Amino acid sequence: MSKVICALSVSVDGYITGRDPGVGRGLGDGTMLFDWYFDGDTPSKIFDGFRLSELSAPFFDAQAGRVGASLAGRNTYDDSGWSAGGTPHPTAPLVVLSHRPAPQVNERQTFVTTGIEDAIETAREAAGDKDVALMGGGVLTSALEAGLVDEVILHQVPILLGGGRPFFQELPEHVHLRLLEAVPAPGVTHLHYEVVR
Repeated sequence: MSKVICALSVSVDGYITGRDPGVGRGLGDGTMLFDWYFDGDTPSKIFDGFRLSELSAPFFDAQAGRVGASLAGRNTYDDSGWSAGGTPHPTAPLVVLSHRPAPQVNERQTFVTTGIEDAIETAREAAGDKDVALMGGGVLTSALEAGLVDEVILHQVPILLGGGRPFFQELPEHVHLRLLEAVPAPGVTHLHYEVVR
């Protein structure tokens, strides 16, 4: 069965955006969270235009190659400018958990309004035998609360942003993680955890 994973760039103080993110502003003043995508000499085998460090490329491509569908919350969807039909992954369709209707209908996006469980089930169906990648702090928190997350991957960038949207929101109880892999690379440390059940 496919796994539910979350892999996002995050500051050392736990933010996935800078201050003032939003439609037309993307990550606000937190764009440096993605500098490591373009700071190297090794082209990604999955994402055209990404040039990663020699240490980041195999880790990133191994994780990106697992993704069969992405699942994002509405804030992430709007902030990222995907309303014109874009998706975060070059080959995987996008499922959006939202209480508002889709701005337009297109074949690579599906909107789900009935909760995280239904959104993950829809994403699993779209992913086939590949994994579902969660995007956004709200979606991740809801999925953790529901006990539906298998792995968490932090691409930790060595900066303290001091504000923005937090990766992890308040949870009703502790979630224990087991470190599977740690890869220190130029401009980022890749931390791959398994959720302990």
